[in-house]
Amino acid sequence: MINRTVVGAHYGLKDWIIQRATAVIMAVYSTLMLAVLLIVRPGTFEAWQGLFANGVIKFLTFLFFVSLFYHAWIGIRDIWMDYVKPTGLRLGLHVLTVTLLVGYTAWAAAILWRL
Repeated sequence: MINRTVVGAHYGLKDWIIQRATAVIMAVYSTLMLAVLLIVRPGTFEAWQGLFANGVIKFLTFLFFVSLFYHAWIGIRDIWMDYVKPTGLRLGLHVLTVTLLVGYTAWAAAILWRL
């Protein structure tokens, strides 16, 4: 009989898959945007504004930022869980991190849909 000791929150496979999926989304977006920027070559503010006036570009950019922030959440959460031992401090850091990442997501949305 195997006696297993449960340690940590054991998010494991789900978070590993999410990290890889968000990394793929960010890599595809970066490659796509590089191609678009090489083709369009926006040199003025109006050209940049025109590029991001496209609904598809806005959506893909927002998807990039959501992926970036979720990817960051998993990484930072694991750092806090692994290296910060006092429970109260760790909880405070988790709350601060989530608050900042949700705020950054809202800020990205406000910037993208303000144009």
